[in-house]
Amino acid sequence: MILATGNLHKVAEMRELLPGLELEPLPTGFAMPPEDGDSFEANALIKARAAHAAASGGQAVLADDSGIEAEDLGGAPGIYSARYAGVDVGDEVNLAKLLREVDAAAGNRRAAYVCVLALIDPDGSEHTFEARCEGRLLHEGRGSGGFGYDPAFVPDDLAPGDERTMSEITAEEKNAISHRGRAARMLAAHLGMTTGA
Repeated sequence: MILATGNLHKVAEMRELLPGLELEPLPTGFAMPPEDGDSFEANALIKARAAHAAASGGQAVLADDSGIEAEDLGGAPGIYSARYAGVDVGDEVNLAKLLREVDAAAGNRRAAYVCVLALIDPDGSEHTFEARCEGRLLHEGRGSGGFGYDPAFVPDDLAPGDERTMSEITAEEKNAISHRGRAARMLAAHLGMTTGA
């Protein structure tokens, strides 16, 4: 199965989550189309369809679109999470912008990670799997694991009193509760296989 992403963090996570699948990278020189959909599902399908059209040998294609939604920002950054502070800026810059804006909103700090996996079978049939991980944002990031907005996100699924961020929990803990882990389990159930989480 081809995994339609250029994000190496996502490749590593998906290989952990779906150890029963042989996930191959995109063909050399493949250029991702613009993610100009109006939802995570639309963008995941844009990527999956483009990769499916470029794939040879009738392989299935899997694509992911994900991001974080801050409640007090009306769901922003949402589908713009990867480029919230601009194109080709680092995770730290995006996170800093989000935390500044949430601080300025002066309300609650509720947020949720959202992931949609889009699967296109060799025959062209399409399936999508959407999952969420609810939590809250801290005033500043901490922890060295994870990526993106993980250093400032404390998931609800931890034990009462556990204030670790997604960057501080283990990979196994993250895979068990993350938006991507949940979507991967939905995909695995569809495929009749087990997952690594």
